[in-house]
Amino acid sequence: MIAALAFDDPVVADPAEAIQDLVQLREECLARANLYRILAGVFVEEPSTNFLAALREAGLLQSLRDVGIAFDADFLESDLPTLSEALACEYATLFASSGGFPPIESVRLTGRFKQDPHFQVMKIYQRMGFEQVKGRFEVFPDQLGIELMFVAELLERGAAALAREDMPAYKKLEKEIKRFWTLHLGRWVRGYSGLIERAAGHSFYREMARFLGGFAMEEIAAMGLSHLDDLDQGQLEVPKSEIKMEFNPDEPVCGECPPGLPERGAGLAAARVIPITPLHDLQLGG
Repeated sequence: MIAALAFDDPVVADPAEAIQDLVQLREECLARANLYRILAGVFVEEPSTNFLAALREAGLLQSLRDVGIAFDADFLESDLPTLSEALACEYATLFASSGGFPPIESVRLTGRFKQDPHFQVMKIYQRMGFEQVKGRFEVFPDQLGIELMFVAELLERGAAALAREDMPAYKKLEKEIKRFWTLHLGRWVRGYSGLIERAAGHSFYREMARFLGGFAMEEIAAMGLSHLDDLDQGQLEVPKSEIKMEFNPDEPVCGECPPGLPERGAGLAAARVIPITPLHDLQLGG
């Protein structure tokens, strides 16, 4: 009778299995971070010969072929100096020239540089203790390569937390990554990757854009963020959003200045009749 009423013994987790799970999760974080860095290197600036040489290593090429990314002869058979020069031209055409498609969140979502996404990601970087280091060129904080590098840094921090078995710290960083995808990357990289795939003339950018799109879909699904809307939608032209300015409607407008207003040049501050209040705090200090 006693045996019949006995409860099952509580299941006790095997410490060895728990440690193995942490090791596997850490390796996964580092592998994901490496993919983020590869994609960041593609879009942050024109690729260097060292970066291209690393991408053409047999092991990495095979890994890319395994997921359906196959370059043409223009990437595989060109000597590195010629390839670097060709891709510098292609980068300028796609991302930096008039009529191109800058890989910048503000531009893709509002049609203008330095809009809300620019200031939002800048504050996120500062809050998380990151400092953007200037490369060969000045790059906006909401540029695709910078956003991808930020997530790579968070993943590497997460791997470090797992190495010291600090699961709360890892969970906090995981939440930050999901939040960043929800508020930023998830809103524009899928549509944008499709646009670049269609517009690219060189197989390097065509295939890496395909890789970015597939990687984004997998990351979104793995993090359970499938509800995210693609606001970019791969538009060829993004309508420019209106620039909002706050002003006092009771102030006189041009042509209706009150008598006695100082002459132009006698004091521009005193002569301004429509006081404009900036919508963003541009101060960088915390």
